[in-house]
Amino acid sequence: MKSFGKYLILLGSLFTNRERFNVYVKRIVDEAILIGIDSVFIVVIVSTFIGAVTAVQTAYNLVSPLIPLYIIGTIVRDMTVLELAPTITCVVLAGKVGSNIAGGLGTMRITEQVDALEVMGINSASYLILPKIIAAILTFPLLVIIAAFLSIYGGYLAGVLTGVITEKEYIYGIRYQFSGYNITFAIIKSLVFAFLISSISSYQGFYTKGGALEVGQSSTQAVTNSCIAVLCADYLLAQLLL
Repeated sequence: MKSFGKYLILLGSLFTNRERFNVYVKRIVDEAILIGIDSVFIVVIVSTFIGAVTAVQTAYNLVSPLIPLYIIGTIVRDMTVLELAPTITCVVLAGKVGSNIAGGLGTMRITEQVDALEVMGINSASYLILPKIIAAILTFPLLVIIAAFLSIYGGYLAGVLTGVITEKEYIYGIRYQFSGYNITFAIIKSLVFAFLISSISSYQGFYTKGGALEVGQSSTQAVTNSCIAVLCADYLLAQLLL
């Protein structure tokens, strides 16, 4: 409870004694490049192969001749949009982005750069952490949309190239009884996950004490706690919104 209270106090301090708006604009753009653009490659690889594996394994388990093959496309679509694209992508990003945020802030803390900002009268928490949170909230939904598209396309490639389903059947399956709310649900999940990953990782890095060894420990704790928070939020959002 002590750590949770300290975390809430840190979030509250982000909005007190802030700098001018134009100061944050450049920092948000820089953080968006580090968090979003630099993560595109890993998202492309993971999401494409997840979609391909989902399609192949679904086809392998369809042993009944009474089940039409287009159901493969429907299952890939629903699993991707509802769960795989937002959750798995954000778990991967928790490892890449979360450790980067915690490691960067932890290094700044132990080298007294954070103390130097505070001596100059700058709210170090707001100046360093708020742009990271805003950048994550802006970029994570875009990465999830890319992941969802590539997962469905990866399933299409795997299904058609291996001959387990025709192109016409797969496209019919991904269109069959489609609900637009699933897209909205995935975007909501990505926004919540973005806030959790960026804020928890920032908290772990900002309060690092010690030396280089403790920076590594903070990065590990940031990834672990972010993954746990993402999975808990995933369950709560499913209960509340579906």
